[in-house]
Amino acid sequence: MARAKVNLTLDAEVVETARSLGLNMSRLAEAAIADTARIERNRIWREENQSSIDAYAEEVATNGVPLAGFRSF
Repeated sequence: MARAKVNLTLDAEVVETARSLGLNMSRLAEAAIADTARIERNRIWREENQSSIDAYAEEVATNGVPLAGFRSF
């Protein structure tokens, strides 16, 4: 994966603490941004597909789980 330089402004106390603990702030910021982006993508997907999710839930409530008769558990 290619890396890109960016500028971030962080609270000075946070930076001081991270440095004193030997933490890699770039990697921590990258991980936090990646996690937040994943959560936001999932939220947007659920929002865009909510009508289909609701329709499927209604179908299951009305007719049961598809192929339930073939379950062995």
